[in-house]
Amino acid sequence: MTSTNDIRRGFLDYFASQGHTIVPSAPLVPQNDPTLMFVNAGMVPFKNVFTGLESRPYVTATSSQKSVRAGGKHNDLDNVGYTARHHTFFEMLGNFSFGDYFKEQAIHHAWTLLTDVWGIAADKLTATVYHTDDEAYALWTKYLPAERIIRIATKDNFWAMGDSGPCGPCSEIFYDHGAHIPGGPPGSPDEDGDRFVEIWNLVFMQYEQDANEIVGELPKKSIDTGMGLERIAAVLQGVHDNYDTDTFKALIAASTSLTGTDADGPHKASHRVIADHLRSSCFLIADGVLPASEGRGYVLRRIMRRAMRHAHLLGAKEPLMYRLVPALVAEMGAAYPELVRAQPLIEATLRQEETQFRKTLDKGLKLLDEATAGMADGATLAGETAFRLYDTFGFPYDLTEDALRERGLTVDRAGFDAAMAEQKRAARAAWKGSGAKASDDVWFDIAEETGSTEFIGYAADAGEGEVVALVRDGARVERANAGDTVAIIVNQTPFYGESGGQVGDTGTISTDAGLRAHVGETSKQLGRIFVHHATIESGGVTVGDAVRLQIDVARRARIRANHSATHLLHEALRQRLGTHVAQKGSLVAPERLRFDVSHPVSMSALELADAEAAVNAQIRGNGSVTTRLMTPDEAIAEGAMALFGEKYGDEVRVVSMGTEDGGKTYSVELCGGTHVNALGDIGLFKVVGEGAVSSGVRRVEALTGEAARAYLIGRDERLREAATALKTTPDEVPARVAALLEDRRRLERELADAKKALALGGGSGGVASGPEQVGGVAFIGQVLDGFEAKGLRGAVDDAKQRLTGSGVAVMVAVNDGRASIAVGVTDDLVGRISAVDLLRRAVTVLGGQGGGGRPDMAQGGGPDGTKATEALDAIRSALAEQPQTA
Repeated sequence: MTSTNDIRRGFLDYFASQGHTIVPSAPLVPQNDPTLMFVNAGMVPFKNVFTGLESRPYVTATSSQKSVRAGGKHNDLDNVGYTARHHTFFEMLGNFSFGDYFKEQAIHHAWTLLTDVWGIAADKLTATVYHTDDEAYALWTKYLPAERIIRIATKDNFWAMGDSGPCGPCSEIFYDHGAHIPGGPPGSPDEDGDRFVEIWNLVFMQYEQDANEIVGELPKKSIDTGMGLERIAAVLQGVHDNYDTDTFKALIAASTSLTGTDADGPHKASHRVIADHLRSSCFLIADGVLPASEGRGYVLRRIMRRAMRHAHLLGAKEPLMYRLVPALVAEMGAAYPELVRAQPLIEATLRQEETQFRKTLDKGLKLLDEATAGMADGATLAGETAFRLYDTFGFPYDLTEDALRERGLTVDRAGFDAAMAEQKRAARAAWKGSGAKASDDVWFDIAEETGSTEFIGYAADAGEGEVVALVRDGARVERANAGDTVAIIVNQTPFYGESGGQVGDTGTISTDAGLRAHVGETSKQLGRIFVHHATIESGGVTVGDAVRLQIDVARRARIRANHSATHLLHEALRQRLGTHVAQKGSLVAPERLRFDVSHPVSMSALELADAEAAVNAQIRGNGSVTTRLMTPDEAIAEGAMALFGEKYGDEVRVVSMGTEDGGKTYSVELCGGTHVNALGDIGLFKVVGEGAVSSGVRRVEALTGEAARAYLIGRDERLREAATALKTTPDEVPARVAALLEDRRRLERELADAKKALALGGGSGGVASGPEQVGGVAFIGQVLDGFEAKGLRGAVDDAKQRLTGSGVAVMVAVNDGRASIAVGVTDDLVGRISAVDLLRRAVTVLGGQGGGGRPDMAQGGGPDGTKATEALDAIRSALAEQPQTA
């Protein structure tokens, strides 16, 4: 028996021998067509080559292209498992000519490969041509009798890339599986039977059309062919059913072995669903798609959950899908090494998803059993019930439909859609009542109409998208032109929208038609619409345009480094300060990072240095950064920390990085932002500031990578400049500065003493004239211009020593128009004279209030220094009013 791997290799080898370049399969996520959810045909990766937008170093090519049809208009999901040839994942064998050979050679190659190389009997083959394509008809007469060349007048035999662009007639090749199978040849009343199966379609790109009208012939006529590997494998292996080919038989054998159920018994369809969906799930995960609530991730989840429900029907008590991955890798890993590389991720994702789904499957099926109890064969389940299964238990509509099909029941699709519409209406009403800005209403309209933006920036820096809306000055518009500032919304984008503390991306949006727009900011509206705030520099953009999106890669790299550093810093602070430390806010920008945490007191220099060293140790360790999708409860149960400012839905991204002694993961957090692939990409981490934000919240500011290096270089340069100025070496600067500070303190003391001596040597009521007698009390009073207030008490003590054992000393210092005053009373007079009372009399004159101290020494002041002499006179008057002692 010829294996599927041999057939694939034989096809590619044949066309390589005919001068074709073997082109590896492109990823399942389209790189050049934003209108497609997945690559669904072999020609998709060559679309821009056919249209002339891209040139390659070859004019003929051949490939085996991975393809998925499970979403949008190309959706075979409902039929998979119940027919012989429907699949969600399939391989499309193809040969292509880009302006080289045309119809004659294409038909010759097809006939030669099928009959001469593979030995298929000529009488088993039938060809169709478009009813007006006399050229193709004549060419086929060289190989087939006229009765087996059928003219078809429908669009089935005329291919077009779209309403405008290349198009042309087709020629399909059918294989006759024999009279024992019902069905007739193409074009007959019984053509829908399974006897005649299309195995190859030859597309002759001959014309150019505009708005569905042919406007002329292409300057370079081309060839695009597609042959389903699964179908030709069935032919060459002598079976009618694709699921009886070797690859599927191996996968089904694995599921029968693990479940102990018969492959051809009552569970035949379940085994087939599992085998098919295993392939699509594994290849999608290998190409970067992960299960999610929207977009491609949601289609993957539908496929996975459909297979997992069938695993449940087979009686599997534990997750089954991940245990089948080795069988798939054994069959297809040699041809597609990405399966081998991604095997650990594939198995972990399948196991996690099936474990999670099993928790709700039983509840959902119980509700379905209750709702359908007593329903007669052919009855219809209410759409509202199907919607409740979807909304509450995560049952996609097609999963409910599939479950009921086995019981002969259908679902009211109109009722399901009505319930969905009512939920959207209620959500909108709740949003409007939440106090949201009226100007944001436009984003809600866009979200309802176009759905959420799919973010592809975790794995890509560039991509293509279809413009789904334009907003200028708060209103939707159909077109924007050069000079306009406009918000551009596309169906998918690599631009990160500002959220969770991480700033949005900047970059460019462009087209081959001349559009160039600079994106200065990207925001996220309603948590699901990514908005590119752009200035159009040239050209114009219209809703529906396909555009290229390119982020500023260097800027994103700096942002990623800073974001990953905040996670490491968070854990380092928790380990050093305590588990009370929790994030209270952050800013992740390209230039720096700012991280706010709960902590009651300032962090010491030693604590910060220790945390900084721990972060740099993780960076030097260069551990990988991994992400997983989990429910919030599961993530937190595994030790993940939820970050401030993030809103979490039914599932979250869990980011893990670094290792500790013993192999434990260093940091595990819930985070939707972008991160480095390995911690060594951060380069360097440096704390540059710490301070209070509010009561109990501290802010740490830091730099990473080149910014941190530049900071350290600048600081080192300033140190060298200081050393030069101090006439010493950088290492000796601290000692030199300490010596200079000590010299300064000594000189300040000496200067203060000199000033005091000078001031006390003269002035109004100077000490040199000796004390005067006021009210029988010895009194020294003096105004000291320019004297510092802090030296007043010392001046008063000196003056008291000049008294003859008893008296009152008052010093008034005048600086910058203000006056400070100190009053001293000798101990023998304290019983009848209070320094505080005397001070208050003087302070009132100076325009001040209060003042205080002890009965023997008090100090105060006032704003009017011109009244200094009057203040002394006020104290003299107070002393004169004192009763005389005997």
